[in-house]
Amino acid sequence: MKKAVWTNFGNLAVAMYVLAAFIMLIVPIPSILLDIFLAVNISIAFAILFGTMFAKEVLDMSFYPTILLFTTIFRIALNISSTKLILQTGEPGNVVTVFGEFVGGGDLIIGVIIFIILIIIQFMVINKGSERVAEVTARFTLDAMPGKQMAIDADLNTGAINDAEAKRRREKIQEEASFFGSMDGAVKYVKGDAMAGLIITAVNIIGGISMGMLRGGLEIGDALDKYTILTIGDGLVSQIPSLLISLATGILVTKGSKEADFGSVLITQLFGVPRVMYMVGATVISLGILTPLSNIIFLTLGVVFIISGRMISGTIETSRIEQEVDADEVAASEIRQPENVTSLLQVDPIELEFGYGIIPLADVNQGGDLLDRVVMIRRQIALELGTVVPIIRLRDNIQLNPNQYIIKIKGIQISEGEILFDHYMAMNPGYVEEEITGIPTFEPSFHLPAIWITEGQRERAESMGYTVVDPPSIIATHLTEIIRQYISELLTRQDVQNLVNNLKESNPSLVEELIPKLLGLGEIQKVLQNLLREGISIRDLLTIFETLADYAPTTRDTDILTEYARQSLKRAISGKFFPANETTSVVTLDPKIEQEIMGSVKQTEQGAYLTLDPEKTKAIMSSVEKEMKKLENLGKNPIVITSPIVRMYFKKLTSDYFKDLIIISYNEIESNVELQSVGMVTA
Repeated sequence: MKKAVWTNFGNLAVAMYVLAAFIMLIVPIPSILLDIFLAVNISIAFAILFGTMFAKEVLDMSFYPTILLFTTIFRIALNISSTKLILQTGEPGNVVTVFGEFVGGGDLIIGVIIFIILIIIQFMVINKGSERVAEVTARFTLDAMPGKQMAIDADLNTGAINDAEAKRRREKIQEEASFFGSMDGAVKYVKGDAMAGLIITAVNIIGGISMGMLRGGLEIGDALDKYTILTIGDGLVSQIPSLLISLATGILVTKGSKEADFGSVLITQLFGVPRVMYMVGATVISLGILTPLSNIIFLTLGVVFIISGRMISGTIETSRIEQEVDADEVAASEIRQPENVTSLLQVDPIELEFGYGIIPLADVNQGGDLLDRVVMIRRQIALELGTVVPIIRLRDNIQLNPNQYIIKIKGIQISEGEILFDHYMAMNPGYVEEEITGIPTFEPSFHLPAIWITEGQRERAESMGYTVVDPPSIIATHLTEIIRQYISELLTRQDVQNLVNNLKESNPSLVEELIPKLLGLGEIQKVLQNLLREGISIRDLLTIFETLADYAPTTRDTDILTEYARQSLKRAISGKFFPANETTSVVTLDPKIEQEIMGSVKQTEQGAYLTLDPEKTKAIMSSVEKEMKKLENLGKNPIVITSPIVRMYFKKLTSDYFKDLIIISYNEIESNVELQSVGMVTA
């Protein structure tokens, strides 16, 4: 309630402030009201100055460009109102008169000189510097945005921050870019205001002398003295707040501290080093002794600096001891307190652990780009399979060999590899006849024979036809293949919910029809997992959901629904496994075998299973292995074509024996695909 009242009051106050400025531009106001507005203007200028000094970061004053615009309009309105009073009555009120007589010393020449000095300081020094800093800061902020975004992605991938923190940092980057872009233009308000003040003052002097001589009957000297003093007072009462706001602008655009108050950081940086204080004190004392300068002043000041340096040195030493004691106490309390078991229960979906010899590949400061490659892996999988890869944790493990790395899925080691940090891996694509000397090894992703070679052998190996890759590429490729293999396990219900939410934004009616009326979130998860398990992209989620909505009223069997979804995605499946304008060699399934498989299918409430005779299964697997070798010898992918009703059962039958076997039904193949059968699976 209080917050709402304060918000309403703030909105009303800002509206009244702007409205008062426009009223002053049109309606003449009495001198007493002008005095009040001038006092308010000076107070706001001090508030802006101190606000910028104590702001911990620039975004604490995110509305500063708008503040500059409002205060500039208000100050111009005050100038116009005071000009009206000076020219009409010669009585602009107490504030203008006092500034003209007291600040200007009551003397025409002194007042003019002070006014000119203020203008020079504001226009030539502060405004010009602030304008240049704002331009450069805006340019560098925009240029640095991509790098900052990549750093956030890297921290998110390594688990240093969570999604909420990453979102907050991205929003902050956008706000900073918007702020400095606005400041680049808003500084022009301050510069224009200073120029306008100078022009208005000149016009006021000429107009005042004319009014005094023509209508007031004054001599030129008296008119010059009276109206010039008042005009100088008017200029000073406007330019001093303008100078304060210009100074505040300069402080804000040059603020370097992000987490501390301006004053404390400034004092610490200037006078926080004892050695500096000693040297300054000795120098000042030397000036007092060796030169005709005042001994009392310089010797006293030098002694003050030396004593201050000694006090700062003692403070620093005390602080260091206190920090050591605090650190010891924290360590002791950590040892004494019971272990927080809850933190040990969390299992990371994907982990990449490596020995200390591989650390330089992941350390950005040492030129490593493994973090960037991890970001690219997540993007690549998202484009290829249409799902988001969970955060990949990268951590060093001193228990591993220096050049060893392991990949874990849900805390369990799945695969491992070993690299030589300063070597390259050369692989023979099959047509290189001349061998190159090196250390024999195996490529970890596909277990192909390879050779470790040195940097000096790289060019020669490439010229001979070898495929040469660097260690980061080896790890990245291995990690990508493992993720592809286990991506179906990594797809959680929450991931599916996120996909559903994204689709709901553009197709709300479809999602509302399907979920939860026809299928639950878990059933959709199983369908998507089935597709991902066989390498089918779920990126076209709209087509998948429309197919599920069509067939879910007749069956809720997720295996059967998966088959319907695959058939609706036949264009994508054909494009993935059957290259255009090329005849693809495949193996077909004997119709007798298909009949036997369908005859052994038993339906239960938990789903269907096969009751095929073990000897028959063994014979079928033997035939599959024979036909797979035939395709491999031709350099082709092992693809078996079956009838639609048999496909999913044959896939279940062979999945435990042949992980890489691709099984496709006739209904999943586009009509323009050219196939050539090179064999048939029989028993």
